[in-house]
Amino acid sequence: MKILDHLEEWIISLMLLSMTGLTFIQVVMRYVFNSGFSWAQELTTVFFGIMIFTGISYGVRVGSHIGVDALVKLLPVGPRRWVGVLAVLLSLVYVGFVLTGASTYVLKMKEVGIEFDDMPIERWQVLAVMPLGYALTGWRFVQILIGLLTGTRASFDLADEAAEALKLKSEESQA
Repeated sequence: MKILDHLEEWIISLMLLSMTGLTFIQVVMRYVFNSGFSWAQELTTVFFGIMIFTGISYGVRVGSHIGVDALVKLLPVGPRRWVGVLAVLLSLVYVGFVLTGASTYVLKMKEVGIEFDDMPIERWQVLAVMPLGYALTGWRFVQILIGLLTGTRASFDLADEAAEALKLKSEESQA
């Protein structure tokens, strides 16, 4: 699955680079040459959507989504693992609801056949990133669940902003 991991990272990086580059070019075109591309804002929005829906699964994979786990961290390792299993199962239920809704929405948009205002692309073709992103997010939660059930993962770790802030403060005071 390293290929999928790298693909996620490349997509996120490429979309951020593309958004930044396109926006820079658009600003130069507007303020230097008094012109611009009518489709630039829509394309930037498309890049942003792709980055976001890929980034959701990336965030699950690396544990960067925030959560409230102060009580869970007080538990011993065994119960903490089972609370993690429950949290992942609930997350999978949520992903299932959103995936179903997103798929239904994309299929309806395909039936209607609406194009973007400034680009000759049907909206459903871009909106397909929503169910794809949530399917990938579901896969990431399944990977975590397998790790918890097999014991290769001790807990469902989330981002720990307080620990990161203390570490940063400690590094600043040492410098």
